[in-house]
Amino acid sequence: MAGEALVDLVPAPANGYFEVAPGGSPANVAVALSRLGVPARLLARIADDMLGRRIREHLTVNGVELDHAVHAREQTSMAMVAVDSDGGPSYDFRITGTADWQWTPEELAGALDGPVVALHSGSLALTTPPGAAVLRDLLTRAAPTATISYDPNCRPLLMGDPAEVLACAHEVLAVADVVKVSSEDLEWLVPGSTLEAVLEDWLGRGPAIVAVTLGGEGALAGTATGVRTRRPGVAVPVVDTVGAGDTFSAALLAGLHRRHLLGAAARPGLRGVDAETLDALLDEAVTAAAITCSRRGADPPTADDLLARRP
Repeated sequence: MAGEALVDLVPAPANGYFEVAPGGSPANVAVALSRLGVPARLLARIADDMLGRRIREHLTVNGVELDHAVHAREQTSMAMVAVDSDGGPSYDFRITGTADWQWTPEELAGALDGPVVALHSGSLALTTPPGAAVLRDLLTRAAPTATISYDPNCRPLLMGDPAEVLACAHEVLAVADVVKVSSEDLEWLVPGSTLEAVLEDWLGRGPAIVAVTLGGEGALAGTATGVRTRRPGVAVPVVDTVGAGDTFSAALLAGLHRRHLLGAAARPGLRGVDAETLDALLDEAVTAAAITCSRRGADPPTADDLLARRP
């Protein structure tokens, strides 16, 4: 995983109060993967301040490898989270000049060392200068040896012109193998297009698998070889949806890992995934995301939690 590791100020159980919760989309994916039993390394610029130390502790306790994380001089990024009556979050960010966006090529020189079979990135890290271009270059460099996973995870408040973000997305799609995108992302990126039309367009740009999450309605997905499917949601009492999309991405990657479908050598098998396998992968990812929705904040399930929910 490569990208932001920030703190969320999330509503606390006591009305009118907030509590600090480590977050950031790529960091959430790393934690979720580790909880699902998949070795996870996070490439992040983590500040050496009070909040940054809390982030490092959270990631370490959850088994995420930080041997390639940068000790950044800048301050920790922060997001304030409000949750509506349906559990949907909205965000207010404090990120100007903070640690997550200052990547240099030198800081990523050894990022792909060791047994790296997949690299996941997305969200603000791939669109926020000056480091966004450096991370996009890392994805391109990793593509010959690793599966590339991508989640646009759009934040309209910060990302500016959706046309520019879409151009960035198209650049990443050219090297991506596995893509997760939400229906909300697509409403902002390509207004007026149907989800089915965007699915076809994005699959034609290079990925082996594209999955469109539909909130409580499940997911729509397809493969480059022509499989198309739609899977239902899993009913749960929703506390909030913070981290649900990140959990979906992680569970999808974990399912591919268990089936030995990650890594450059497995690319032909990934591109040839059949309908039964794709349905199973999506059902696991939808279930994992639903479990996260039943909990406060980005609190993804373990492998045992997921196993307990299977029929």
